Amino acid sequence: MLKLRSLLLILLCLPVLAAAQQLPVPPVLAAKSWLLVEVSSGQELASQAADQRLDPASLTKLMTAYLTFAALRQGTIKIDQAVPVSQKAWKTGGSRMFIQVGTQVKVEDLLKGMIVQSGNDACVALAEAIAGDEENFAQMMNREAQRLGMKESSFRNASGLPDPQHYTTARDLATLAAALIRDFPEDYAKYYALKEFRYNNITQPNRNRLLWIDPTVDGLKTGHTEAAGYCLVSSAKRGSRRLLSVVLGAASDKVRAQESLKLLSYGFQFYDAVQLYARNEAVSTLPVWKGQENAVKIGFANDFVVVVPKGFAPKIKTELIPQQRLMAPLAQGQVLGTLKVSLDGKPFGEYPLLALEAVPSAGIVGRMVDTVRLWFN
Repeated sequence: MLKLRSLLLILLCLPVLAAAQQLPVPPVLAAKSWLLVEVSSGQELASQAADQRLDPASLTKLMTAYLTFAALRQGTIKIDQAVPVSQKAWKTGGSRMFIQVGTQVKVEDLLKGMIVQSGNDACVALAEAIAGDEENFAQMMNREAQRLGMKESSFRNASGLPDPQHYTTARDLATLAAALIRDFPEDYAKYYALKEFRYNNITQPNRNRLLWIDPTVDGLKTGHTEAAGYCLVSSAKRGSRRLLSVVLGAASDKVRAQESLKLLSYGFQFYDAVQLYARNEAVSTLPVWKGQENAVKIGFANDFVVVVPKGFAPKIKTELIPQQRLMAPLAQGQVLGTLKVSLDGKPFGEYPLLALEAVPSAGIVGRMVDTVRLWFN
């Protein structure tokens, strides 16, 4: 009887012991595809069918906004510029901000109409202002997608109206959204958290429910067509951490918000972001031959952050693998080594270490001296 009780006790404890050793289990969402990313590190925390090509619907407007912000920075258009409303823009179907043909609308109003009201008419007006017509603008969208590394995306219009050759993936959308936040932080903060916008005596609310549900959510965009279902790309910042979720193909507006919140909550609750090195901090110093300097500092061009399950930070180990016999000249940013990171004794990732400074070649005497030294080294 005593042995039987002991055996039962062990069996009862096994699930607890196993759970203590397991990594957090990602949630299963009521959607076709999803992805959760930690923005500063780019690490994927949870996903399902993240590379499946799907109709993006109005999530397309993230690319239209990215190109609009770029055009404003380059001076191609001005924020207070009055844009004439064409017949095509006025007639564009789907969600609208209700601009009128023959009138002129400021670029900033069109931006708000596109981001907050999801106006397809605003997208066409912006595309025409930037590229002359929507067809040329779609070519710009595809070039920018390739530059950003969106390998599974194809755009045919500025708004996201259905087209057989208009598609993207959850992974590509996460790449685009992260780039928008990174490259245009002031514009992102100014427009994507707006809860409503009034134009032409019509007030429309932002369709992103999470702006009302979770105060740490500050953007990005909803989308919906019959083919795409209900979609939402959202981002939340808690403390210094920013997470980005992509949920595609949910059954309703309510479900896409619930599932997005579930994904974001999972990431914040079960993971920690650990900064191993600061931007331009020297990870190590390596010897240099035939250079004006005898050594070069190596590190990362940006803060180096890894995301690990909560409680695992003390189990992070790093190993430096330097390149052998570095010869000047060396350019700033040149890859000179690799940092191997392990977690709890298992490989976690390998990351390139860069020269934090340039090392020009030494003069002829210095090069000759090092040549002789190398004979005996």
